[in-house]
Amino acid sequence: MTERTVKDVMHFRYVTADGLLTVADGITLMRQHKASVIIINRRTELDELGIVLPSDIAKKVLAPNRPAERINLYEIMSKPVVSIRAEMNVRYCARLFDQFGLSLAPVIDANQQVLGIVDYHQMVLGWLTNS
Repeated sequence: MTERTVKDVMHFRYVTADGLLTVADGITLMRQHKASVIIINRRTELDELGIVLPSDIAKKVLAPNRPAERINLYEIMSKPVVSIRAEMNVRYCARLFDQFGLSLAPVIDANQQVLGIVDYHQMVLGWLTNS
């Protein structure tokens, strides 16, 4: 069994956006790019990434019947985001997710740039190899 790293199992179904975009615009971006998550860009070098999941939209906009055209992504995002090094072993990533109650996380390179998204689904399916 060959050990896998997060970069081996990450997916690319995400979009990046400015937090000032409306939720309606964010949904449009997700549809256009078949994305499952929105990563909110840093505003400065000292800022942190934010994240918006479909569950955030459902709980904070859809359920309370708030107008998606009048709510900005920054109002419903989670920030800061726990990010994962691309070189991390998948086994340790699974432990980290369990310890912090995560379901997905952005994968970053040494320059703090987002490379992809890792989630339990991708971890489990990509965990074992025949090499």
